[in-house]
Amino acid sequence: MELVPGIKLAVQSVLAEKYNYQVDIDDILVNETKPEFSGDYTVVLFSFSKILKTSPDKLGRELGESLLIAKSHWVASYNVIKGFLNLVLADFILKDFLNSQFNQPSIGKQPSNGKRVMVEYSSPNTNKPLHLGHLRNNFLGWSVAALYEACGYDVVKTCIANDRGIHICKSMVAWKLFSGGSTPESTGIKGDHFVGDYYVLFGVELKKQVEAGVAAGLTKEEAEKEAPLMKSAQQMLIDWEAGVPEVIELWSTMNNWVYAGFDITYHRIGSDFDKIYYESQTYLLGKDLVETGLKKKVFFQKEDGSVWIDLIPDGLDEKIVQRSDGTSVYMTQDIGLVEEKYKEYHADLSIYVVADEQNYHFKVLKLICQKLELPSAAGIFHLSYGLVELPSGRMKTREGNVVDADDIIDEMTAIAAKHTEELGKVEAFSTDERKELYDTIGLGALKFFLIRVDPKKRMVFNPDESIDFQGFTGPFIQYTHARIKSILRKEAVGEYTEQNDAALLPLEKQLLITMEKYSLLVRQACAEMNPSLLVNYVYSLAKIFNSFYSEHSVSRAETEEKKQLRLRICVMTANIIQSSMKLLGIKVPERM
Repeated sequence: MELVPGIKLAVQSVLAEKYNYQVDIDDILVNETKPEFSGDYTVVLFSFSKILKTSPDKLGRELGESLLIAKSHWVASYNVIKGFLNLVLADFILKDFLNSQFNQPSIGKQPSNGKRVMVEYSSPNTNKPLHLGHLRNNFLGWSVAALYEACGYDVVKTCIANDRGIHICKSMVAWKLFSGGSTPESTGIKGDHFVGDYYVLFGVELKKQVEAGVAAGLTKEEAEKEAPLMKSAQQMLIDWEAGVPEVIELWSTMNNWVYAGFDITYHRIGSDFDKIYYESQTYLLGKDLVETGLKKKVFFQKEDGSVWIDLIPDGLDEKIVQRSDGTSVYMTQDIGLVEEKYKEYHADLSIYVVADEQNYHFKVLKLICQKLELPSAAGIFHLSYGLVELPSGRMKTREGNVVDADDIIDEMTAIAAKHTEELGKVEAFSTDERKELYDTIGLGALKFFLIRVDPKKRMVFNPDESIDFQGFTGPFIQYTHARIKSILRKEAVGEYTEQNDAALLPLEKQLLITMEKYSLLVRQACAEMNPSLLVNYVYSLAKIFNSFYSEHSVSRAETEEKKQLRLRICVMTANIIQSSMKLLGIKVPERM
């Protein structure tokens, strides 16, 4: 039995039997007791006392006595303070929990519920490498998928590669003009970085041409429109859409360079996908749905032949879904892809992990799908997250201040190596073991830092702050896990028989109560699509364990019973740390 749901059920039962009052279990508020008061859990009574027309203190005493005597033998004592019923749990209920669960590596995992969830994340452009913003997207999307899987869902992880359009043609034009036929292989440059360099070069050269045009008397807009580079890129896009063979061949070659680079980064950060969609294969989807929408009068046609939807009654505006020349827009493609995904996977929920810049787009997408009465509409959910900024401000590709994902991973690994070697605890490690450890610490620090902030909030990334071994960081959690494993290598878990019924000490009890919450916390993080709840939980658990270990010896415990109790606490703490960090996509080392 889980404690908080159990307390709620007991309170619900007592209110029904003693007061003939039926209350929904979700309306019963149970919190952890504040440290300044005596107790483990607190039941908030004010709303019930008003309905039952009795004072909160009187209700608290009557409810406390009923729980103590009639319903819950696992409540050892209670006290009432200003309308709050503080319950002290009996030690045996926590010891029973420990003995039954301490060596369960699958703790927190729920059985299959028969439902399917699709999580789309990453979704890069194929004209440049993944950057720091993509890392937050990947880490958040992967972790949300892991949480749903832990909660019993069949999960499908997807990605859409934005592999067509004017931005892709810019890289292609720059390569044709300036590369001299060089390749990633001939230069030794990773494929995505190689192509990205030409995208940046296009911007540099275009700026020169625009400046020359302005100097000749054109406006900036006219100069950009008339710039030879821009005209070349636009012509290449026309040729691509017309299927000109040499353009298609160059496009395919350069995209494959990028995909090879992406694969290296994805493997390094632990991102994977069950299905990758390509915009080049989906951009014509949705055109038949435009015809359907016109017939249903969901859409309307303007005099120039363009097709629109009127969302003014929904508090938005008019939105185009097809241009006057019959070509589709991004919204049209997305409507079609929604249906394509649903036909293929029939997911009950389709989560799009996309930055908050696209809030309006996804609001419109869901509305249009609802008005078209598509079966997929109900499951559309936009998991909106805040952008990652640098201490110097927002990143912009064309201004050259974007932090490439590979570069920041390399930097984090280097910082991890420096900090670890300064501690002087890896002398016995081989070269390969050190490399693996530094990668584990560096990437763990990066993931932990980028996930620890509520997804809805924007955040500033600071590499040095993220890797502190003593702060609110991944390395602190990893070090705690390694510390526990060191204890367990020296001491074996044996038989545990409680003979003297020794009371749990405060930190022992606090650890057990915290660990008992883990399964509930996993479900909450899943329901809220918020892995930062898990980050805060595992950090709290690690802090409590370190306090416990500094106060109480394991190997030199007061009795053999206490020693075995604490060894079980160590095993369970390590299991939950490992399980929590795994759901965040973070490895925990056995030694540090």
